[in-house]
Amino acid sequence: MPVGGIKEKCMAAHRNKIHNVILPQKNREDTKEIPADVRNELIIHFVERIEDALELALEDNRDPNLQLQKVLPFFREKL
Repeated sequence: MPVGGIKEKCMAAHRNKIHNVILPQKNREDTKEIPADVRNELIIHFVERIEDALELALEDNRDPNLQLQKVLPFFREKL
């Protein structure tokens, strides 16, 4: 599901030195609104499923499988 305010969210991430951004695949076209200098310094990951977003967001944890086992059931209930 697409979300709004992509340009503003990405610019805020850049201002706060966040380089990896996870966005819904359906927002790919919206990234054209992000200024090129900001866009070039971001690594934008496009995902179609919440599981993909969680995997990216939790990849630096010591035991990502444990984290996914705790978090994924919560999101599956909401879907």
